[in-house]
Amino acid sequence: MIDWKAVGVGSLINAVLTIVLTISVFPLFFMGPIIGGLVATYIGRGEKKDAPVEGALTGIIGGLIIGILFVAGFGALSAIIGLIFAKVGLVAGAMTLIAGLFITVFSIFLGGVLGTVGGFIGAEIRENGG
Repeated sequence: MIDWKAVGVGSLINAVLTIVLTISVFPLFFMGPIIGGLVATYIGRGEKKDAPVEGALTGIIGGLIIGILFVAGFGALSAIIGLIFAKVGLVAGAMTLIAGLFITVFSIFLGGVLGTVGGFIGAEIRENGG
C-alpha cells in the first residue's frame, strides 16, 4: 500500500532540491529526485515491494511541479514581452509553450527513473537499519 503523505513530502523535496540545485550547482540537479524518493520510502509506512513505485511517484509528481512552475514563470515573461512588442509576444509565447512542454516531459521521465533509484536506496536503508 502506497503511503501518499510520504509521497507528497518526497515530491516537494524533489521539486525544491531540483530547482535549487539547478540554479546553484547545475551538475548536481539529479540529486533532487534521488533524495526525494529516498526520503519518501524511508519515512513511509509502505512495504519494501512498494518502494520503487513510491520513489517513481515522487519523481513524476515533482517533475509536474517543476514543469508547471517553469511554464508559469516563463508565461508571465512572455506576456510582458507581448505587451511591449506585439509580434514578438506571439513567437515568445509559442516558444515558451514548446520549451515548457519539453522540460515538463523531460522532468517527469528523469524524475521517475531517478526517484525509483532513490526508492530502492531508501527501502534498503530502512530495512537494514542505517
